[in-house]
Parts: sequence; C-alpha cells; structure tokens
Amino acid sequence: MPEISRFLGIIITMYYSEHPPAHFHVRYGQYKAVIAIESLTLLQGALPPRVRGLVVEWAAVHQAELLAN
Repeated sequence: MPEISRFLGIIITMYYSEHPPAHFHVRYGQYKAVIAIESLTLLQGALPPRVRGLVVEWAAVHQAELLAN
C-alpha cells in the first residue's frame, strides 16, 4: 500500500480507487485503523486516543489533498 505520510511513528497509507467511502489507512505500532476522509471518523480498527487525535488533526489540514488522491 503506498505510504503518503509518516510522522511521530504514525504511518498513513492509501490505495488508489479503493472501495467507497473515500478513506485512508493508519498504522501505529500494533494498531491499525481506517479513517473516512470526508467525515474524519473511524471506520474500522482502533487507535490510542492521543494518536487518533493527531491523525484527525493531520487529516483536517490535508483533507483536500486526500480527497484528490
């Protein structure tokens, strides 16, 4: 899966034209999650609360770019 960002041990990946809704994947240590781009909600998996907050904050800043991808 193509990696689109990495920060603070958090890895963000995304497939091109994957099933709807538009989303990205997050890995952090043993945790894995799928986040919807438009609503920034957790679709699948789990993340520690602090990491989830960082991911949502990052995604809010890059939302237009994520949707374009």
